[in-house]
Amino acid sequence: MFSMSLLAFALLTTSNALSISTTSDSTTSSPAPTATPASVLGPVSQLNIANKFIAPDGFNRSATLVNGIFPGPLIQANMSDQFVVKLVNQLTDNTMPLETSVHWHGIFQRKSNWADGVSYVTQCPLRFNEAFTAQFTPVGQSGTYWYHSHYSTQYCDGLRGPLVIYDPEDPLASLYDVDDANTVITLSDWYHQPSPVLTLLFGPVVPDATLVNGLGRYAGGPSTPLSVTNVQPGLRYRFRVVSLSCNPSFNFTIDGHRMTVIEADGDEVEPVEVDSLPVLAGQRYSVVVTANQSVGNYWIRASTSLSLTFANGQNSAILRYEGAPDEDPTTAPGPYELSFNEGSLHPLINPSAPGVPEIGKADMSFQLATGINATGYFTFNNVSFANPSVPVLLQILSGAQHPSQLLPNGSVYILPPNKVIEINFPNPTAAAGFPHPIHLHGHKFSVVRVAGSSTTNFVNPVRRDVVSIGSSATDNVTIRFITDNPGPWFLHCHIDWHLNHGFAAVMAEAPKEAAQELGPVIPADWNQLCGVDQNWGQTRMGMRGI
Repeated sequence: MFSMSLLAFALLTTSNALSISTTSDSTTSSPAPTATPASVLGPVSQLNIANKFIAPDGFNRSATLVNGIFPGPLIQANMSDQFVVKLVNQLTDNTMPLETSVHWHGIFQRKSNWADGVSYVTQCPLRFNEAFTAQFTPVGQSGTYWYHSHYSTQYCDGLRGPLVIYDPEDPLASLYDVDDANTVITLSDWYHQPSPVLTLLFGPVVPDATLVNGLGRYAGGPSTPLSVTNVQPGLRYRFRVVSLSCNPSFNFTIDGHRMTVIEADGDEVEPVEVDSLPVLAGQRYSVVVTANQSVGNYWIRASTSLSLTFANGQNSAILRYEGAPDEDPTTAPGPYELSFNEGSLHPLINPSAPGVPEIGKADMSFQLATGINATGYFTFNNVSFANPSVPVLLQILSGAQHPSQLLPNGSVYILPPNKVIEINFPNPTAAAGFPHPIHLHGHKFSVVRVAGSSTTNFVNPVRRDVVSIGSSATDNVTIRFITDNPGPWFLHCHIDWHLNHGFAAVMAEAPKEAAQELGPVIPADWNQLCGVDQNWGQTRMGMRGI
């Protein structure tokens, strides 16, 4: 049974503080591995979080890594597997955050909100040499996910990696031949300066390089090895494209090859053929690509919203057919004839949106208007999020039930249980740096009105956990979901620099039921993270010294 420390009670009474394929780097083709590589873990594993110097694009810098590699190890599981992941904080480089927490992006965390991994929302962060075990069972979930730090802008320094849950009875399995650790493709922005330096910027934060599966090149840098994805002629590959981005969106293409989209953010969709794929921060897609071209090397391209160049292999990787020479491709981009339209993605299973099929007719409807305040911080409904002095979940477990009792003031929205919720995001251009990818923890939602459209779709709207709220003043993206998962769930822009500057709110879903459901099962090591002797940072978004 959960018990609350006297210190936590005292903190609650104070004002809140400002805190808040075969893929390789070799240049020769190789057979599929016969053993699990060190960069792949199962659902029962340990993540050692430590600092190490790496040079994924040829520039050597200290980074924050999981088990010493970037991206972090792929975590694989099958449907209904239980995850038991021990996190150990071994961070020592004080040019970057020394505390940490890990979020399992896209996992619903039913009855395990305490394991969601969001510092100051669902837990206190881990200090040096502390350990914490996240235990959860994503019942009914399969597909492509990822994990990352949810402490300050720490994942921009390297703490991010893919997570895949396989469905042995995948209804779309007949569409592809190969789907394994070697067909996961991660897209990352990479920075030569540590994130605390970059958080001081108000405005665009431009990456130095794009890394595909952890490798890339930067302007003026050396021609370092690029990631190579090897294929055999005639086979159909399920590429799981995962955006580990802190900031830019990617336009993902493969020269000479079309792609069939079959999954969006862990949800199977009716197959749609495209030749380019926009992937915003935090989004994931599965695409089927047939190796039906002449044997050779083909550019995989991931241009970004901040860098369109492919000079000297920037923003690029290599698709290499078996028997092709060991060299960079010479292929040209395009032609691009099948443009992507998010509204054309339709769920394969149970496609309809919940509730009365009319805007404003949900059980609870409200808007989250974006903006920027006079100090340059982002806002929802004129309130900029700052970390509370006590995590929101701890406040709820301690008896807080009303918005006036919950910190941070103005950023916590109480949602009743088992109701249809509708949220509108009008005029995203009121907050610079659009398009903003908005992520809701604890749920997938139906996007009944997508960016760039004024029409609604309640019959078969795309269902996902990260959505673009658009780039036009007339956009008014609308989402719907059912409050069937009690607990405080973070809703935020997944551009991590924006989140660090307050672009977030908390959906406190059924707080009474959350306390009843979660209180008896909170593990001891979670409670100890917020113990009396803790001295974790209480600055904005958890970053010390800002």
